[in-house]
Amino acid sequence: MTEQGDPAAGQDRTPHGRPAALALGALGVVFGDIGTSPLYALKESFVGHHPLTVDPLHIYGVLSLIFWTMTLIVTVKYVFIVMRADNDGEGGSMALLALIGRRLGETRWTPAIAMLGVLATALFYGDAIITPAISVLSAVEGLTIVQASLADMVLPIAIVILIALFLIQRFGTAMVGMAFGPIMAIYFITLAALGIANIVQHPEIIGIVNPLWAIRFFAIDPRLAFLALGSVVLAVTGAEALYADMGHFGRKAISIAWLYAAFPCLMLNYLGQGALLLDNPAAAQNPFFLMAPDWARLPLVILATMATIIASQAVISGAFSVTQQAVQLGFLPRLRILHTSASAAGQIYVPLINWLLLIFVILLVLGFGNSSNLAAAYGIAVTGTMVITACMLGLLTFSVWRWPLPAAAGVTGLFLIIDGAYFASNVTKIPDGGWFPLLVAAVVFTVLTTWATGRRIMRHYLREGAMELDLFVRSTLASLKRVPGTAIFLSSTTDGVPPALLHNVKHNKVLHERVIILTVRTQGVPHLPLQGRTTVEDHGSGFYRLILRHGFMEDVDIPAAMKSVHDCGGPISVKDTSYFLSRQTLIPSERPGMAMWREKLFAWMIRNAESPMAFFNLPTNRVVELGSQIEI
Repeated sequence: MTEQGDPAAGQDRTPHGRPAALALGALGVVFGDIGTSPLYALKESFVGHHPLTVDPLHIYGVLSLIFWTMTLIVTVKYVFIVMRADNDGEGGSMALLALIGRRLGETRWTPAIAMLGVLATALFYGDAIITPAISVLSAVEGLTIVQASLADMVLPIAIVILIALFLIQRFGTAMVGMAFGPIMAIYFITLAALGIANIVQHPEIIGIVNPLWAIRFFAIDPRLAFLALGSVVLAVTGAEALYADMGHFGRKAISIAWLYAAFPCLMLNYLGQGALLLDNPAAAQNPFFLMAPDWARLPLVILATMATIIASQAVISGAFSVTQQAVQLGFLPRLRILHTSASAAGQIYVPLINWLLLIFVILLVLGFGNSSNLAAAYGIAVTGTMVITACMLGLLTFSVWRWPLPAAAGVTGLFLIIDGAYFASNVTKIPDGGWFPLLVAAVVFTVLTTWATGRRIMRHYLREGAMELDLFVRSTLASLKRVPGTAIFLSSTTDGVPPALLHNVKHNKVLHERVIILTVRTQGVPHLPLQGRTTVEDHGSGFYRLILRHGFMEDVDIPAAMKSVHDCGGPISVKDTSYFLSRQTLIPSERPGMAMWREKLFAWMIRNAESPMAFFNLPTNRVVELGSQIEI
């Protein structure tokens, strides 16, 4: 029932509050994923699938790569450039796609741009499955450092934690979220303290900020250095969250939290791990936990586990948010979306996504067994998303921001080279587990594009056989009886007569005194002001066409919206209004459009989509559904 249309101007959605408080909140929600990277990033560089010799050359080389990767990708690319591309205050792949599409309009590049945004979204779901698995598992594995005999308990404990995490989603995260910031603040302070305690033993480790160490690493052993990029990039997993969560905290708060808290604490910890390895190369098996003295390791395991739960919560909430955006923008069928907070619009719960994530996360933990094996699967989805963001950044800087071509090409080319190198390195992981996020992304991409294409084809066929509204009015007035009340017919298009109205006339042979044909249109902005959401066309004799607009991060409550509509022949009374819905039964055929298997998939999604009554908050006792068949 929705159709994406031209945007209306949005309103100021900048988060309000003290910068320090917002930055603390951002520290808890936004930086959970990247904040837990020290648990496995450096370890995987030395003992992963492409192990390195634990000597000063490789320690300095890897740490220099980590420092400059975090500086160029997170600080320069995301904090200084990408986060300026806000869509009415919101960020993320879908928001960036809508922003570029809104500014450029329909061009020959529009389908390619849409595919980039859809592919980035598909890759995000692969990342959303792996992040909870590797984060929680790597934290719980710290128990083996405390007591080697606890090794057999790692998998059961990790699975229990993950199941509990997904079970609490239906209750909402507002109360837990209040503790996120302080817990992560303690965690980041601990990271810095552990790092400093080890740096003082080898203060020369700070020299890794010199990029010559990374260059020397590549010069002496280019093959291993290239393969090491696949592990080094684990240090910036979660960078996309800075942009995706911008709407919750604002660019300023996220920038402050990164530049003055997260980045320094993370680098101090990595430097501390490097200093430890200079003294004890055997500590490469788990440098994060071995940095701590014996008495502090169990509390560190507990704190790290809490941090990984927070990191997992952030990505799960992100999956819910992305799903809602995809539904509103017409890339997914209607799904059941529940609100878990009366005051916070972003607090949502999508049951189907929650249980699918849980199933796949448990399968991942059982299938891969440990965080080192999971690290082989981690990274390709992240780097793929980074490459796509770099491509979209090029379109944004040149076509929307109107940068000079040399500047736009230079910046975009630099990031494409960097992100492309990391992506290429991660491609080597495909046989060892990198196939999994790619498989998930392929399935999600197929679902998203099948639904979007199927809706477009279905609207085309419906429009082909539709009767003009003015012709319908003239041809039926004299022959049909008018009954009291208001009938609202939901339509996916803004022209022609909807099938439900035609079937009502054919079978019931009556018309209500007032007939409103309603189309709900999703705009290319996250939120719309209350004014200017509706457009009304008066076709005479009690017939009206009404267009109701909303942002792609807003819910649609049709009865509530109708209370503010007064130019459709007067106020609309709930008790005198009936809603008529068209329920199409799709029949796959050999007609041009999609492959038969995709037509069957689309028909299956149509059958299993959430009822329009629940999705549009329609009163169930005032709804009439009229079915029809359509070949696609």
